[in-house]
Amino acid sequence: MEFWEQSFVEKKEMWGFEPAQSAIFAMDFFGDKNVKEVLIPGFGYGRNGRVFFEKGLKITGIEISKTAIEFARKSFGPDTVIYHGSVADMPFDHNYYGGIFCHALIHLLDADERTTFIRHCFDQLSEGGYMIFTAVSKQASIYRKGEEIGSDRFAMFGGVNMFFYDFDSIHKEFDHYGLLEIREIEENFPFYLIICQKRNDN
Repeated sequence: MEFWEQSFVEKKEMWGFEPAQSAIFAMDFFGDKNVKEVLIPGFGYGRNGRVFFEKGLKITGIEISKTAIEFARKSFGPDTVIYHGSVADMPFDHNYYGGIFCHALIHLLDADERTTFIRHCFDQLSEGGYMIFTAVSKQASIYRKGEEIGSDRFAMFGGVNMFFYDFDSIHKEFDHYGLLEIREIEENFPFYLIICQKRNDN
């Protein structure tokens, strides 16, 4: 079994089907902003996409695991678009989205990949649209527990590379992309919610 397929099985067993607290926050946030369509990079098997789907938003996913996509398609039906591939290969379409929600993915990328990923997400936002990322915090108990492979980046959990954010690194990476707000939120570890908006002055 390839790594990403094994990861899908492990994640489904670990997280179940309840959405992350971050997804619930994003749904309420997007609802207040009258967002109608949401792009979800790192769609997985759909546990976070469902909260948007059930509120009537049009969702589009990007997911690297074929097994996860097959599982999600059974749940979401054929009308929900889920692109198979890595977020490194964005964009997969030329559509613009009022909202982008990406949970617990960006901290798995290296510095160059993060920069490219943020820019590609921002480019696919509609004018006035919002993107929300969640990223693991340096406050997490696992910070510095693995093998250090870069500044604030560690190899752990049998091959997962994780970058740990703080306020300085968030500002460094997101200030040029309409950073609006940084919130702390508790998931399985302390996370940050990073909220950006595409405006004329960006």
